[in-house]
Amino acid sequence: MTSNHLTAQLYSVRHALAEDRAATLTRLAEIGFTQIETFGFNAESVADIREFAEYGLAVPSAHSNFLGKGLDVSATFAAAAEAGVGTVIEPFLPAEHFGDADAIKKVADQLNAAADLADQHGVVTGYHNHAWEAEGLVEGVSPIEYLASLLDPRVTLEIDTYWAQVGGQNPIDLLGRLGERVSLLHIKDGDASRDVKNQLPAGSGVLDVLGIIAAAPHATPVVEFDDYAGDIFEGLQTAFTFLTKNGVQA
Repeated sequence: MTSNHLTAQLYSVRHALAEDRAATLTRLAEIGFTQIETFGFNAESVADIREFAEYGLAVPSAHSNFLGKGLDVSATFAAAAEAGVGTVIEPFLPAEHFGDADAIKKVADQLNAAADLADQHGVVTGYHNHAWEAEGLVEGVSPIEYLASLLDPRVTLEIDTYWAQVGGQNPIDLLGRLGERVSLLHIKDGDASRDVKNQLPAGSGVLDVLGIIAAAPHATPVVEFDDYAGDIFEGLQTAFTFLTKNGVQA
């Protein structure tokens, strides 16, 4: 339900979006992005997706806090289907949900139940990691891998490769072990510290970004900054140029 075209996570420009929505969307299109991944998706978001289309920006995937946030989950998935959003990702659960096998099993049960609802609407659901899902071992594997072992095959993963490295995993090796389970990659660079201000455009930091993308050629690369010390649009332009010059499809 995704394509391999380079995508921008709209969270990267959340501050600019709040200041001048039209200018922000125009700038993303001018950089060369044809796809975005939105955040905060819910049952009321269909109009937003139609607005993005006016700027030539498709939305194949969206972040939605549908686990434990009081959303009408079925209505959210129905809205995704109506808007043409093929994949709806849960972007965040606190670290305590990944502290041991029993906690992870509860997350898997929630995601598997969500997959049943998503399937009724013809959309796919999945999960996005931070650092804690990559830290330590649960039943001999990383927490994200243990989660993957419990998930219904219909549930996909969006691996944030930067946070996987911060958590102690080699992203290339992790992607090799997870295989086809992964359909989306968050592409970031920087010094692999927890200070989000130290994030940099792809190709400018310590991550082997091109190796990471090559390790999951079936997955859609999504450029994201949690934060950035410079001009965010210049950072996105630098990342876009680096990636497309190195063979990533715009």
